[in-house]
Amino acid sequence: MTEEKLIYSGKAKDLYRTDDDKYLRVFYKDQATAGNGAKKENLPGKGRINQAITQLIFTYLADHGIATHLVKVLNDREEIVEKAQMFPLEVVYRNYAAGSFVKRLGVERGLAIEGGILEFFYKDDDLNDPLLNDDHVLFLKAANLEEIAKIKALTKEINNLLVKLFDQAGLILVDFKLEFGKNAAGDIILADEFSPDNARLWDKDSGESFDKDIFRNDQGDMIPYYQAVYQRLQEVIKD
Repeated sequence: MTEEKLIYSGKAKDLYRTDDDKYLRVFYKDQATAGNGAKKENLPGKGRINQAITQLIFTYLADHGIATHLVKVLNDREEIVEKAQMFPLEVVYRNYAAGSFVKRLGVERGLAIEGGILEFFYKDDDLNDPLLNDDHVLFLKAANLEEIAKIKALTKEINNLLVKLFDQAGLILVDFKLEFGKNAAGDIILADEFSPDNARLWDKDSGESFDKDIFRNDQGDMIPYYQAVYQRLQEVIKD
């Protein structure tokens, strides 16, 4: 990796050009952030475990027919991904009430959401990633009607697959955030990552958080919990 090939430096990952214009190299950082970067800390090992969990999840989804941008894992921090034109949207799916959903609607934390709820947020740190409805998405030209329908269908399919997977791992998939893009062929594919950074995971027995809320709420070292998520998933998928 060289600085001249760096094209984007995010909160959790850096993106680099490769010699093939169809692909990018991703580097997972050890940085943990919350509140749109207001809280920031370097946590040794975080990048490695996030990449390992993402590899497990993306491979599992691909094996079940969900197209992702993951092409090849290079080492325990880097991977090659298919280049995609990203939708400027965060797609959040909620199975239980938690986080901002509780604050916005005044409902009880942990309340089961029958049938689930999908929400769009506009990816813009300066605007604090505002909540959007479908009309807002169309107005902003962030996606068209066909793309919105496809993204929703994929998100619900991913939720169905992962609820079962995490249940087998002894975890409740409370909610999660996805990002999608269009590849060179014009297909919508899952991109970015899937880790406890962008999903809430509660232990089925204790209700304890195994996700970034540990960091957000100053509840101690979150790395052992991330490692436990990886180990549980690895055991389930291996079986």
